[in-house]
Amino acid sequence: MSKAQKFTDDSFENEVLNADEPVLVDFWAEWCGPCKQIGPVVDELAGEYEGKAKIGKVDVDSNQIATEYGVRSIPTLLIFKDGEVVDQIVGAVPKTQLKKQLDAQLTN
Repeated sequence: MSKAQKFTDDSFENEVLNADEPVLVDFWAEWCGPCKQIGPVVDELAGEYEGKAKIGKVDVDSNQIATEYGVRSIPTLLIFKDGEVVDQIVGAVPKTQLKKQLDAQLTN
């Protein structure tokens, strides 16, 4: 089974901003309860969207990139397309909602 990629400050530009496909980025932390709820869902999506979208996670405790995007509460999931944030999801939401928002970017 595929797992979400780990994005870091060093890899973010290359992996996310320069990606050819839409990218879902989960900003999370080890100590965050709702982050642990949504983590397995994000990993499932990584498998389901393989070849269509890139799915990854950024640990906000060890990377500064979250502050550049105004992430103040976690989990925050941002969807990037062509290097721009095109959608945002805050909080642990159902998988169906994540899929709906990600699918919307695949069809645009």
